[in-house]
Amino acid sequence: MIFFARANHVYRMAVCAICLSIGSQGFAQPFPSDRQANPYAASSSVHELLALGLKLESQRSWIDAIHHYEAGLRKNPAEPQLLRRLQIARLHHDVVRRCSDSAVEQLIRSVSPTQALELYSEVLARLEMSYVDAVQFSELVRGGTAYLEVALTEPAFIETQVDKSQRDRLEPFRLNIHRLTLAKPVSSRLEARQLVAQAADAAQRELGISPTATILQFTLGAIGLLDPYSAFLSPTELNEIESQIEGNFVGLGIALEPHVVPLKILNVIPGGPAREAGLQRHDRILQIGSVRCEEVGAERAADLLRGPEGSQVRLLVETADGQVVDKIIGRRRVEVPSIEEAQLIDQDRKIAYLKISSFQKTTADELDEALWKLHHQGMQSLIVDLRGNPGGWLDASVAVADRFLNEGAIVSTRGKNGIENQNYQAQRSGTWQVPLVLLIDEQSASASEILAGAIRDNNRGALVGNTTYGKGSVQGLFHTRALNCGIRLTVSKFYSPSGQAISDLGVRPTVALHADVNQRVAAKVSSERPNAAVDEALRLAMDQIRPDNFTGFVSTRAN
Repeated sequence: MIFFARANHVYRMAVCAICLSIGSQGFAQPFPSDRQANPYAASSSVHELLALGLKLESQRSWIDAIHHYEAGLRKNPAEPQLLRRLQIARLHHDVVRRCSDSAVEQLIRSVSPTQALELYSEVLARLEMSYVDAVQFSELVRGGTAYLEVALTEPAFIETQVDKSQRDRLEPFRLNIHRLTLAKPVSSRLEARQLVAQAADAAQRELGISPTATILQFTLGAIGLLDPYSAFLSPTELNEIESQIEGNFVGLGIALEPHVVPLKILNVIPGGPAREAGLQRHDRILQIGSVRCEEVGAERAADLLRGPEGSQVRLLVETADGQVVDKIIGRRRVEVPSIEEAQLIDQDRKIAYLKISSFQKTTADELDEALWKLHHQGMQSLIVDLRGNPGGWLDASVAVADRFLNEGAIVSTRGKNGIENQNYQAQRSGTWQVPLVLLIDEQSASASEILAGAIRDNNRGALVGNTTYGKGSVQGLFHTRALNCGIRLTVSKFYSPSGQAISDLGVRPTVALHADVNQRVAAKVSSERPNAAVDEALRLAMDQIRPDNFTGFVSTRAN
């Protein structure tokens, strides 16, 4: 078991840890969908929002629909129709994504129905024991039924799982499956397992679907509709998340824009094989081996980039200037830094700047190294950029906050069981007492919000930008015994030192930047070094630092 807070490794029992995160795509997009600028959500009436959302759904543009409904809910919080459509869009997206996951395909081919039922029983037991809220077995079965019904509308699932000779019976079966699974209350894991076994037998008899494929849909649905952050993890996904926590992975060393084909490179990691092969930010991967990315979709294409350490992959790449080049790149283990751009940005005033891109096991050590480097350069004040940081390991965010707080609360977590109830306090030794400003935006989430909330509530520094994402929950990462899979499960919620819940509210800045300005700035400076001339948030942060604010620099940490 491992804990997040997108939770991920404090040891409890065999392997356990605490961390935080929101949504990921591929190996370098540390976790459900990122909040992005949405061109569809310009209208504010619920009727117009629903009409546009339904249009996106009819086009099967599930990612755009998710972003659209999320944007609509920010304008119309808790609107039931928007919430329902958002859940449906997420469900469709997850079903489609699973159909393109080779690891899921391998499970369906290699796992017996008995093994699949054992996995289902284990998942239900873990939900009953660890999920933050009490679970009802009838609702878990209902979630699985919804996943199966949706899968039977998706071409990718139908093509691979439904017997061609029996597809004329597909729609009646899809409409009637709930009569079997929801005909009577389900009050125990055993009753749920028996119902799912019956549903699997019926799907095989009437549609020729592998029982394992049906049981897996019920397993996915038992978790997938609980909340946006809980999910079943295939072996590949489990390995990627653990690599993100550790700060290293086997691959090419690139970050990809989520859900876009051809695959667009957002970042190339220094020292990685892609950088050595000459790949650059904004290049687009058109073809992987003999497979064109647009023919298989973003998820499947990203899957093809994976492979064992030491293997090679051939890429057809379109560079930012329009040239098409052929590259052969070897896969190897890549170290992913979480601290970027540590430098003095104002030599006269000795204002230092550093960016934390994610929170992982190496973050605190990386921060120590960066701070001592800046200290030796004469740092007298510090700006920490958390914009776009989706979170990561809870322990890392607590350790970073502790570098700047000599006392006081950092964060508290509260779950269903006393095990998840924790109060994290700053330690008096080893504090950097330097004037501090944090840059935050709508994509600063989870672990980022723990750090921002601790700094704000302890009056330790200014927060400049926009209200953060509002992911205030902690996830546990559990390995299953039945198969080499995992479960990411919400086990608690976290609260800032003042007792403020973060979920759906976020952390407010002390100096606000207009949202439209913030989005333009983020788009403009995402690929540039820090520059106050074009980055209004950075300029405002620098304005918060005045000579009379400087109270000296003290640290008891060993150099």
